[in-house]
Amino acid sequence: MENKKELRTWLDDFKLNHPLVIAGPCSAETEDQLLKIAHELKDTDASILRAGIWKPRTRPGNFEGVGALGLKWLQTAKKETGMLTTTEVANKTHVELALKHDIDVLWIGARTTVSPFIIQEIADALKGTDKIVLVKNPINPDLPLWLGALERLYTADITKLGAIHRGFSTYEKTRYRNNPEWQIPIELQNRFPDLPLICDPSHIAGRRDIIFDICQTALDLNFDGLMVETHYDPDNAWSDAKQQITPTSLIQMMIDLKIRKTTDTEADYKNALNTLRTQIDVVDHQLTDMLGKRMKISDKIGALKKEKNVAILQTKRWNEILGKMILEGEQNNLSEEFVLKIFKAIHQESINHQKKIING
Repeated sequence: MENKKELRTWLDDFKLNHPLVIAGPCSAETEDQLLKIAHELKDTDASILRAGIWKPRTRPGNFEGVGALGLKWLQTAKKETGMLTTTEVANKTHVELALKHDIDVLWIGARTTVSPFIIQEIADALKGTDKIVLVKNPINPDLPLWLGALERLYTADITKLGAIHRGFSTYEKTRYRNNPEWQIPIELQNRFPDLPLICDPSHIAGRRDIIFDICQTALDLNFDGLMVETHYDPDNAWSDAKQQITPTSLIQMMIDLKIRKTTDTEADYKNALNTLRTQIDVVDHQLTDMLGKRMKISDKIGALKKEKNVAILQTKRWNEILGKMILEGEQNNLSEEFVLKIFKAIHQESINHQKKIING
């Protein structure tokens, strides 16, 4: 993806004074449902109407979409509202049908991104088209896999590319449906600053009450747009009911979001500074989370030492850790003094945790 400037051209063509907004229901349920939502969205900041036509479900038996019939509904919605349309494609057949029905934007879902074979099949089917293609991150936090999918499409002469950040699966329970792991899209941005980056807060959140906060973080990190699931009756949606918001809520959210402008030098500075500070906030959150996990392991070590009547302080082990961390610190441009202060504090907190276990 050497000619990165081309990648942002399609986004500039929208000539928006706000982030790109893609909105619509998780699933197209009926023609009336889709058209009603489209008409409620046409006077909002949304430029592109989204709707799932084929729905890959984790387990069989759930609603798996209306299929190709829904593509005709999207055509009607575009004709009546003037909005561009988008849907997810997961294989060559989906691509061919979407192109036949002149869908404007195709997105590749997280489950598809994980398979280089399927991505190549889709890239081959799209070769020669000028459609916008958006690639969601893979299910697992694997940046090379995400980049590989984008590169396969770019190699097939598809330059209207963009990436969608929808979070990553984790076996641990968190406040999110899919953990955002913000450092991964940040790294993607750093490598390809001209690649349009869109946040899907609906799939990160899994519930509508934290969608605003996720959107604000994304905008603070200089994301180019948002893909928000909207439904006029979210509670009764046929899929992902908890994470959809109403078009009215979308309007208010876009009003309330703080969108950084870059109209002059001072604004450029503030925008860049705010982006960097948000990145620091993300890393700080990760640091405290990792330290908390480390102390939980220390608690288990304390319980084991108590059971076997072993002393808390293990000098040889501690010296090995310090030596190793000093070397790793040097590789990351961290001074020995700083590394010693940090790890002595961590070690002391670990000892305190083990003392509580043993004396408790």
